[in-house]
Amino acid sequence: MTSNPATARSLGAVVVGTNFGCLTHVRALRAAGFAVQALVGRDGPRTTERARRFDVPHACTTLAEALAIDGVDAVTVATPPHSHAPIVREALAAGKHVLCEKPFARDAAEARALLKEAEATGLVHLVGTEFRFDSAQALLARLVADGAIGDPRLATWLLHVGVLAETTAEVPVWWADADAGGGWLGAHGSQVIDQIRATLGEFAAVSAALPRIVERGMTADDAFTVQFRLRSGVAGIMQSTAGDWGPPLFVTRITGSAGTLWLKGTPGNEAVWLADRHGARPVPVPVDLVTLPPEPPPPDVLQTTYDHMIGLGLEFGAYVRLAATFRDLILERPVPAHPRAATFADGVAGMCVLDAIRQSAAQHSWVAVESGRG
Repeated sequence: MTSNPATARSLGAVVVGTNFGCLTHVRALRAAGFAVQALVGRDGPRTTERARRFDVPHACTTLAEALAIDGVDAVTVATPPHSHAPIVREALAAGKHVLCEKPFARDAAEARALLKEAEATGLVHLVGTEFRFDSAQALLARLVADGAIGDPRLATWLLHVGVLAETTAEVPVWWADADAGGGWLGAHGSQVIDQIRATLGEFAAVSAALPRIVERGMTADDAFTVQFRLRSGVAGIMQSTAGDWGPPLFVTRITGSAGTLWLKGTPGNEAVWLADRHGARPVPVPVDLVTLPPEPPPPDVLQTTYDHMIGLGLEFGAYVRLAATFRDLILERPVPAHPRAATFADGVAGMCVLDAIRQSAAQHSWVAVESGRG
């Protein structure tokens, strides 16, 4: 194995994207030991102000400018999904390791092309599905893998919240645009798809609807409901909306041949419960799955309704664990087998499910999910 020059100093990172990039990436990377060297954004004044507010030394309006800075080892991408491909390609071509947000690409075809290019470089390439590292989600997946409920048979993922129920709720322009990869399916559904894949395995087929609950002139969805079958034979449903005026609804539940697992509580403060012939009881979180507690970003940087929706910092602890895994992979250190960080291959598999859901919703029929490798 060749020596890694980055082991003699802190790894340097460039963050592309001034919203989620600042609210989460900059803070999580720094907590994991990265030196965040530059922030990249299209709006010069906004990028300069955000860089100042988050103590990032360089504000750049192009990735090329940021890549010219000494000591840059990695690039993280927190921009709209339709812009991911050219940014990822530029970073890979410069020899930089990449962590890219989800949804990974515009579609599975584009995702496969990015995976092929990343694998050819030998560089570390991860996708920002941080909730694999969430303590409750990770424990749920471990218990299923350990056979705690026998053979999984039925799965339910539900999340209804009202953060975007008001017609005046502000969302990013791209988020409201179906052609830009926006919508609740992309924003939240991509996380749910990854949680299901990491816990129960690959999707076989889906039957879906993508309604718009709130009339606000957007072309993208603000809700999804998906029946699915997994290759393992598990049947399930995933349903969510941000436009529900009622009380919040959170359900994550897996029923197997010998028991049932579920999450109890609210996101960021959930406990794992197990019920079988011995009764129902909570399952303690092992030390190796404990993450840092939620840490909200500074309140003065939260401007839109969308900002406030992601501004609770619920993902912070899990993202720090993801960033630490990114660091260790770059430094060629051993990493735990579980939870495993999502790579671009997982990004492809997730896009195959998203493509099938969108096709099913358009055709009003069951659609088979393509293999991630095609």
